[in-house]
Amino acid sequence: MTQPASPLDAALRRVAMVSLHTSPLDQPGTGDAGGMNVYVLELSRRLAARGVEVDVFTRATSSTSAPVVEVQDGIRVHHVSAGPYEGLTKHELPAQLCVFAREVLRAEAYHPVGYYDLVHSHYWLSGQVGALARDRWGVPLVHTMHTMAKVKNAALAEGDTPEPMARLIGEEQVVAAADMLVANTDDEASQLIDLYGADPGRVEVVHPGVDLDTFRGGDAVGARERLGLPAQGHVVTFVGRIQPLKAPDVMLRAVAVLLQRRPELRRSLTVAVVGGPSGSGLEQPDGLVRLAEQLGISDQVRFVKPVEQARLVDWYAASSVVCVPSYNESFGLVAVEAQSTGTPVVAAAVGGLPTAVRDEGSGLLVEGHQPEAYAAALERVLLEPGLRERLARGARTHAEQFGWDRTAERMLAVYRGAQEKMRADISGVAL
Repeated sequence: MTQPASPLDAALRRVAMVSLHTSPLDQPGTGDAGGMNVYVLELSRRLAARGVEVDVFTRATSSTSAPVVEVQDGIRVHHVSAGPYEGLTKHELPAQLCVFAREVLRAEAYHPVGYYDLVHSHYWLSGQVGALARDRWGVPLVHTMHTMAKVKNAALAEGDTPEPMARLIGEEQVVAAADMLVANTDDEASQLIDLYGADPGRVEVVHPGVDLDTFRGGDAVGARERLGLPAQGHVVTFVGRIQPLKAPDVMLRAVAVLLQRRPELRRSLTVAVVGGPSGSGLEQPDGLVRLAEQLGISDQVRFVKPVEQARLVDWYAASSVVCVPSYNESFGLVAVEAQSTGTPVVAAAVGGLPTAVRDEGSGLLVEGHQPEAYAAALERVLLEPGLRERLARGARTHAEQFGWDRTAERMLAVYRGAQEKMRADISGVAL
């Protein structure tokens, strides 16, 4: 009897993408939706354009979600029922891993043997499911961490909650199980090797991308008019989830310091916070509003709910500078999106941000999280003659090296490498 061909003997035709805790269809900027959502969806689109079908498996968070959503030709999002639709935090999701994994395996069972050629999991929860699917289907597992507990715990924001031991152990298990690990930057690759004992031969660096066609330099005057912003004056903007890790409070405190130094700016400065509460930020959803009042800058600050991409482009284009003061970022997608529109960035010199931002070339990097240091950087960008214009010119040039097409080509090479690794493991031949 002829045995069915192994997925490893076939060309790369179909990938199972696992994004358990957040759907690529969710609006980035609130809840658990952020850069990872954009990453999964944009990568899937570029893979589909290259003839690789992608099935994304995510946990259903609404009873009204269709079981399967056809995003476009070659991309399907499967909403897997696992636990109550609403009310579960990321820390409660491990209890649903078994149910979620069972449903993912069941979805594959409806197809012929060898339906998927590879599993790509995102975040450690998905990696646990991906490792099970790898062993059940006999296909390689590629895993992208996006964030790591050991790194986050080493740089906690004041008042933030440390990641639990269960996550640390779970991440170590995923690192051991994956055929290939994808790091966003060289710094993250070193962390995987040094902190998690990853095999250097199984770690590849693939920079995330930015949609260079969508995030293009626009008419700042028109963007400000559409957003109801003053045509003249300075606009300092924060984009992202409102939680201690992202440090929007540091930006507000920096603005207060800046206005103490330069009181004349009160008449011409607008500060925008675009995003919604997330993580431990949900415990005090109006905390930033109260902070602005305490700092005496309420008249300067506008709070804006998360917006779709077209509106987000306007916010970037309308801004004099975008501030990314995070305590940690595995890459820093907001920073690259802003620069792609030609807007310079003031960012923390942490994680992947020194890769995402070219210091003194496309923005300014700030050591530490002291408001005074951020105030000094913002003051330079806004008031130092010629600096903002020079950084704006460098911003688009720097962002152009991070297009999603380049990311997809690099990821396909990683996928093929993972297939080769698994073949070598099965045959007992060292690569």
